[in-house]
Amino acid sequence: MAAACLAKPDLTRLVRRQLGSLIYDDSGAAAEGTALYWLADPRDLQQMRYVGQTKSPRRRYLQHLSTARLWLPDERPWWIASPKLRPLYDWIRELHREDFRLPAMIVSAWVPTTRQARVAERTRILECLEKHLPLLNFERETLGRQIPLL
Repeated sequence: MAAACLAKPDLTRLVRRQLGSLIYDDSGAAAEGTALYWLADPRDLQQMRYVGQTKSPRRRYLQHLSTARLWLPDERPWWIASPKLRPLYDWIRELHREDFRLPAMIVSAWVPTTRQARVAERTRILECLEKHLPLLNFERETLGRQIPLL
């Protein structure tokens, strides 16, 4: 039996109602430049599941939810063009199946340039992989092979 999903208008209302509590700026810096962020289960905010960068955290968060198409029935996400992104959107959909939970976005830093943001993102991804965190970034496959097993 497939899990229930919210109709798109109901999901939109849920997101609007919860959005302010699902995006945290923990950087302690002015929101200028590019944000380095991670997505996490709201029950365990320190457990990074995806690391990213964006100039607009709110817009990027909504893009993640939109791409996951939470209003569609539970099935293989055929609409995701790149298979390397499926684990992230499978996780968001799985999280949502549990009491309509949505991921949290934690902004950890703001960096002035796009180049610095790419370096900071890659560094954070490598740190997560070294700690063997269950990261969903597609880089875990390529970079993860470079990390020695404990």
